[in-house]
Amino acid sequence: MSDFAEYGLSCSNTSLTIEPISSSVPNLDEIEVARFAINKHLFPGVEVIARPYRKYPMNAETSHAIGYVGRIDVADMSQIDSSNYIGTTHIGKFGVEKAYEDLLHGKVGHQQVEVNAQGRILRILERTPPQPGKNIYLTLDLSLQKVAADALQGKRGAIVAIDPNNGDILALVSSPSYDPNPFVNGIDAKSYRELLQSRDTPLINRVLQGKYPPGSSIKPFLAIAALAFGVRQLNQDTWCPGWFSLKGSEHRYRDWKKGGHGHMDLRNAIVQSCDVYFYSVANDLGITRIHQALTDFGFGSKTGIDISGEVSGLVPSVEWKREIYNQPWFPGETLIAGIGQGSTLVTPIQLATATAALANHGRLIAPHLAYEAKDPITHDVQTLKNHPYRQVSIYDLSDWNEVINAMIDVVHGERGTARQSGLNAPYKFAGKTGTAQVIGIAQDEQYKKEDVPEELQDHALFIAFAPSDAPKIAIAIIVENGGSGSRSAAPIARQLFDHYLLNQHADAG
Repeated sequence: MSDFAEYGLSCSNTSLTIEPISSSVPNLDEIEVARFAINKHLFPGVEVIARPYRKYPMNAETSHAIGYVGRIDVADMSQIDSSNYIGTTHIGKFGVEKAYEDLLHGKVGHQQVEVNAQGRILRILERTPPQPGKNIYLTLDLSLQKVAADALQGKRGAIVAIDPNNGDILALVSSPSYDPNPFVNGIDAKSYRELLQSRDTPLINRVLQGKYPPGSSIKPFLAIAALAFGVRQLNQDTWCPGWFSLKGSEHRYRDWKKGGHGHMDLRNAIVQSCDVYFYSVANDLGITRIHQALTDFGFGSKTGIDISGEVSGLVPSVEWKREIYNQPWFPGETLIAGIGQGSTLVTPIQLATATAALANHGRLIAPHLAYEAKDPITHDVQTLKNHPYRQVSIYDLSDWNEVINAMIDVVHGERGTARQSGLNAPYKFAGKTGTAQVIGIAQDEQYKKEDVPEELQDHALFIAFAPSDAPKIAIAIIVENGGSGSRSAAPIARQLFDHYLLNQHADAG
């Protein structure tokens, strides 16, 4: 973001300031200011006053992270010290602009002046200079941010990239986005209405506010839970004929692979994303332990990111259903939860944070966008990030390594669901695909993409971190109605990894 000069006409003898009310452009340009200066003697008591206004040079690429400033309204006035805003008409509305308003704003100054009968200032009697706000420096890698934004161009979805070592957010993209610049001095009613009514909801920050079924991206977390709670051993097989039924029931919960996967152990079940294996795991864990494991990874609660607007998502439980619906929990709902469907809802920022925890063996770090504030006059530096973290309680080093090795085979193994994305990579990375149904499919029906409206087609998900042996970046990607995670989301991750680790643009294919 940048500050540019805005010129306004001020009539000092009546304390009237003429400013634009609903324009996103300055009052007067430099040529108009020069013309007025020549003819200033014709306008007694009128002065040209320069004021800064905010300009966002990245336009839509960073709007959901940085946010924007806007004119102070009635709601703002009830929450601020009005005496400190006498010298400005703007305040942070969203994103970093709002979260760090106190540091960015500075303190107002004042002066007492002596004027003549025409209102011209003769001398300054007393002056208290204003104190400029601090410069805020962000963790965003702008080059990676641009690649991520370009990758989602024309799609609905979200991308979050985090440094798993410290929680720095390297990229935060919600697509589609919007240009924040028209909001600075008041967007016109027609343009605002178009943004509000758009079916693509560009004003919604999907990273923080989008709630999605995680689909199979939840399976690595449940695999660790299965090992920790002792309901599965590493080499313990589960037979997958293509469906799973509860004891005493004829209802079949289908696997994505119609003919089944045959004998599946934990590693192969992650690599090939076997639903039947995880139906069985979920049944043996039970919803109470599933809830315990997922909440331990941070699902169902806010991550604590340093900008506002984050929602909690949902990890269902027996108590939750009784409280909300006054109904009992059914065993079939537990099975569906085992493949990330049903009532389970996660946000992209939760997925990315939990994936970063996978990368560093359970160290769950709160993500953040701002890392430093610097005084522009004294150059004093204030550190804003403090790396708050907690350890996931489910912890056994060998269990974590087994799950991570399975995720490596997802992209580098012969039968991995994302093996195309791992081809010829000069580094190893770990990942897990996910495909989340938007609509239910009846027992006697089959999902046919061509017969389903685009807005009801499956969401594509992919979580990953790289390099797998010393992670520097963890990613969560959601492409709404993108179909398979292996086709729509995983190639984007490879493109981002190549750019960040190799400093090159790769063709996502």
